[in-house]
Amino acid sequence: MIYKVYGPPGTGKTTKLLGFVKSYTDKGIALDKIGYFAFTRKAAKEAKERIGIEKKKLRYFQTLHSFAFHALGLKEESVMQPYHYEDLGKQLNIRVKFQDKNNDEETHFLTCDNLYYQIIGKAKNKNITVEEEWHTNEYAREDINWDILKHININLEQYKQKNNLIDFNDMIHQFVNKPELCPEFEAVFIDEAQDLSPLQWQMYDLLKTKAKDIYLAGDDDQAIYQWAGADVDRFINEPGEEIFLTQSHRIPVSVQEISKTIINRIQGLRVDKKYLPREEQGEAKAIYNLHNVDLHKGNWLVLARTGTRLKDIMQDLESKGIYYQTKKGKSYGVKLYKAILNYTKWTNGLDLTENESKDIKDYTGDKVWSKDLFWYEIFDKVSLDQKNYIRLMLANKENLNDEARVKLSTIHAAKGGEEDNVVLILDNARKIRQAVQRSVKKRDEEHRVWYVGATRARNNLYLLKAKIERYGYQL
Repeated sequence: MIYKVYGPPGTGKTTKLLGFVKSYTDKGIALDKIGYFAFTRKAAKEAKERIGIEKKKLRYFQTLHSFAFHALGLKEESVMQPYHYEDLGKQLNIRVKFQDKNNDEETHFLTCDNLYYQIIGKAKNKNITVEEEWHTNEYAREDINWDILKHININLEQYKQKNNLIDFNDMIHQFVNKPELCPEFEAVFIDEAQDLSPLQWQMYDLLKTKAKDIYLAGDDDQAIYQWAGADVDRFINEPGEEIFLTQSHRIPVSVQEISKTIINRIQGLRVDKKYLPREEQGEAKAIYNLHNVDLHKGNWLVLARTGTRLKDIMQDLESKGIYYQTKKGKSYGVKLYKAILNYTKWTNGLDLTENESKDIKDYTGDKVWSKDLFWYEIFDKVSLDQKNYIRLMLANKENLNDEARVKLSTIHAAKGGEEDNVVLILDNARKIRQAVQRSVKKRDEEHRVWYVGATRARNNLYLLKAKIERYGYQL
């Protein structure tokens, strides 16, 4: 039996799936007869933690790629990593840069900035040839030379063979061609199924022959990986008994109203889902700069369509003395900040513990301390910009906890997350604007991206207008 669980934002889709898992274990079904496959390693890890069962017993709680990896008996060193693509790029004299080298571990989509690599990866995800992908109208305005693309693709395959490497897509290919490696299941659960690529759907088709029950959970409105080859139409069209989750535990009334405006713009295939917001009204309004909100109080998530727009925001936050973090890390080193705090404490006549003194010595070395000197005279290795930033943070009494109050992220990286207050920056990149103009499918995907961004807000949503309004997403 196939079940489809539609979970709009904040309705507890994963909680529902884990409840179904428990119903099977309560009936005495062995855990090695249950497969739970999440879209990312992070999501799989969270599912393991939330279900309340000893982790080592959850053999098949993993991503589809990890499942194939273990079934094939592969080793970590046999899998292509970002540095391998960069190494080949140097050999071919092409620029390759990964914005986030851990991202592939999360989504298994190739996320480097080299368009040739992107086309090759997308072709594999869609289970078509590189030439077929190149012939789509998606690259009509891009300077993509077929001879260069062909050359890179050939060299990539040769590089893998020479170094005994496979990529994430190769794993799936090899697994589906060896169905005997797939165990029998009583029940299989696949979360975020709207983001599966045609290649991953092949793996699902194999699992269907090996499982008595299958649960597909997702939300077509949150399908934001079509750029990498994800097939949301397959999720929508897949037959099964439909289960709709109808109460959001995240979205207040005002945010739901905005999100409805966005998602109703989709022109292509879509499943209409009605869900209730929280009783709280919340607030959703347009702002024209960050001065319109008080980032010194509360918890914030600042979202942008691309990472480039976040760089301006970082500078703005530093000028205000606001401590923040991105996916790459915190805006300032906690250890150095604590050393400065402790030094300031000492110059104000307070005693230091042994550990507090050590924090200072780690940065000052053998330099003689003096209460007549300010911290920025002692910590002379700190740049002028950093000194100014620290001064402002000290004045604001910023607390450098494990988690910064203000987090900056792209919309894609924030999927699955939430925060009390969300600033959604409506600026859009030129390439994205051009792609949207060429394709209705791209336009629909773009609406879904902004829908995901808006629905991260638990209480308040602030829509930061684009610097040049006609270049931004219009609401």
